[in-house]
Amino acid sequence: MGQIKLEQRVRYPPFEPGRFAPETLPIATTTTEVSADVSPSDVVDFLSEQPPSFKLGTENNWLVEQRYIYDNEIFDDSNIKRKEGHIEERDIPRMVKLHRQGWYLTPNPVHKAVRQFMSFSVVVLLLALAYLFIEPILSSMGIPGVGTGTVRIGLLDYPALAIVVVPLLFAPLILRVAANFVDLVSQRRFLNSAPADPVILTESVPTAGQPLKVSVEFKERPEGWKSIDVMWRVGILSPAREEVFAALGRSTDSQPPPGLTTALPHHWEIGLDDGTGGGEESPMEHHEVKGGLFLRPMRVMEFGGRLPWATKIMELDAPPNQWPGTVSTSLIRIHWEVIIRIEREKGGSLMFVQPLRVAHPTKPAQISALPTNDGRTESNQL
Repeated sequence: MGQIKLEQRVRYPPFEPGRFAPETLPIATTTTEVSADVSPSDVVDFLSEQPPSFKLGTENNWLVEQRYIYDNEIFDDSNIKRKEGHIEERDIPRMVKLHRQGWYLTPNPVHKAVRQFMSFSVVVLLLALAYLFIEPILSSMGIPGVGTGTVRIGLLDYPALAIVVVPLLFAPLILRVAANFVDLVSQRRFLNSAPADPVILTESVPTAGQPLKVSVEFKERPEGWKSIDVMWRVGILSPAREEVFAALGRSTDSQPPPGLTTALPHHWEIGLDDGTGGGEESPMEHHEVKGGLFLRPMRVMEFGGRLPWATKIMELDAPPNQWPGTVSTSLIRIHWEVIIRIEREKGGSLMFVQPLRVAHPTKPAQISALPTNDGRTESNQL
């Protein structure tokens, strides 16, 4: 007789994953006992009633893995015959209820443009400082300087280059403040005239790896709505911060492990995510809406089919890669959702999001490289 354990291993992409080398970050691992006494002849029968294992990513890259351990050895369940339609019965994570359900607006496009412009401004600043550093050497060689004179403003003298560089640095900040103000006005206007939620129905139990048959009915269609698209996607939500700390053998009050930042209390709430995106995930949001009116992208996600809205049943293709069904533990959160995107004449695009409970495939899912995203709202890629 032996024990069957469920092992979950996660190396989740931090905020802006492109800045990190995955192989240098630790893998958070948790092990849970599934059954205490199972004979070798009964292991296959027992696991046929459990969701299949999966491995998304690789050991040297971002990794989200769930596997079974029998008698302290990894058990290969790829040849086990399972029934279709296995759905986990765990409650939907609180972060889904707060951040991924209902109506959402798209942030002002100025935010994305300003972020790109800020990089340009910093490059100009560094070049100006480098030029001022080497200008005396150039002067000693008889090369006349450019912009090295002084300009008097009030009682002080400033380098002439500052007249060019300083506005480039302050302009993005002013534009960002203006974009936030426009966003707040847009949110207030939407809250005063929010449309009724559409009715989204699936024809059968959604299953990972299979097309989704869905119908969408609008109770009302306000003036100004133009094209409407229906799509679905799958992704991996951030693990709970305290679960990652526990898996790595650290106290939540201790130094954060590599890849995680110090928690920001005014942006981060226990149990919602890993707390690393505070202040950068989303533009300024209205305080009356719990969870906000901007849809945060998942740092790991992939889209399935996308079709123009129709009154009949629509069939959306499955995402290209092999994904597991819905998983809702503290460490691994595989999340599926239907998104309705509405183009409007004024106010930017409008989205309605509804979570899906998706059944697991009959065979273990596997993905060689996880598709990552930087986590900012303006990079939602819809």
